[in-house]
Amino acid sequence: METITIDKIEELSHAAELLKKGQLVAVPTETVYGLAGNGLDARAVEQIYEVKGRPAVKPLSLMVHGAEAMEAYCEAIPPQAKRLAERFWPGPLTIVLKARELVPEIVRAGGETVGLRCPDHPLTLELLRRAGVPFAAPSANPSGAPSPKTAAEVRAYFDGQIAAIVDGGACGIGKESTILDMSRTPYRVLRQGALPAEEIAEALAEDMMVVGVTGGTGSGKTTALRELERRGALVIDCDAVYHELLENSAELIGEIATAFPGVVENGCVQRKKLGEIVFRDENALAQLNRITHRHVTAEVQRRLWEHAMKGGSLAAVDAIELLASPLAARCDFTIGVIADEETRARRIMARDGISRDYALLRIRAQRPDSYFRERCSVILENNGDEATFISNINKILEERLHHG
Repeated sequence: METITIDKIEELSHAAELLKKGQLVAVPTETVYGLAGNGLDARAVEQIYEVKGRPAVKPLSLMVHGAEAMEAYCEAIPPQAKRLAERFWPGPLTIVLKARELVPEIVRAGGETVGLRCPDHPLTLELLRRAGVPFAAPSANPSGAPSPKTAAEVRAYFDGQIAAIVDGGACGIGKESTILDMSRTPYRVLRQGALPAEEIAEALAEDMMVVGVTGGTGSGKTTALRELERRGALVIDCDAVYHELLENSAELIGEIATAFPGVVENGCVQRKKLGEIVFRDENALAQLNRITHRHVTAEVQRRLWEHAMKGGSLAAVDAIELLASPLAARCDFTIGVIADEETRARRIMARDGISRDYALLRIRAQRPDSYFRERCSVILENNGDEATFISNINKILEERLHHG
């Protein structure tokens, strides 16, 4: 067999015909060259395994023209998969999903899933369009050999064994795509390739609905957060995060030690000493807030990434000082929970076993209701019974979560 070279877009129709007839054609991508065959033709796929010497137990991915192919070849598609495709395709991301029956068993290596990949190369995208079929296309090298980045390297491997090579020049990345299994949760990176796993997690988290919940002590934030949790939200208590970091984050403890000499002893922050400094000096308090907000924000972001990789699409961030922190910008909307002073005092007295005077002292040291009214997207007043409050919460959540 003579292996021909195709290097002009006008000649791609010939390559498309070869593929539709069951022949193998090497194609360029932004990562490495792929060895393509008609992914719906079991015999063509069998040739790929034979030419590469690839073990039959290793499944193949399908190259597709765009995200619309998901519905054609996959089922039970999470909405997050479509959004990742919109974000990173064409590009070096292979998304593994549950396969439809028309995907040949040999492509799936007997399994139930198939990987989809949309290559970022104009010649290959045009070839996919003209052929009208997906390509089974692993890297164009014998199994175990280095992946080829030029048409010449492909020819050195397979001259005379395949029908054609589409010469699209040297591949820019030279590293295979990242493979992400989204057929089940948690989502898993099966192969770390050209697209960093952190970028995937960040993209998923950016698409997540994040609700900010704030308000003074005794207002009823816990009830609102419980309703969000019931709807599948990850609830992040920023005060708890801060205290965890004070115990476990060497970086945060080190910054506090540098900024406030003497408050860290044997690696532990002496909170009373720190409080004596910052509560008497507004500048010192502002400096502490800058330090802690940065670390708490980073930890909240990490937890959002983790939740997103588990398939989560909703989270709630609970913080009294939410509106003054960088996390406010991350929230899609904010709920301010407020209640009158006497109602809050009764709740705090019952909850914490303290006197009325001390309860009022704590309330009056916090932000007034006007602060939340001016800055929050939604205000929930909680002066009545719990059942009414829960009903009001859910009305707001239904409107905001389902209608944006």
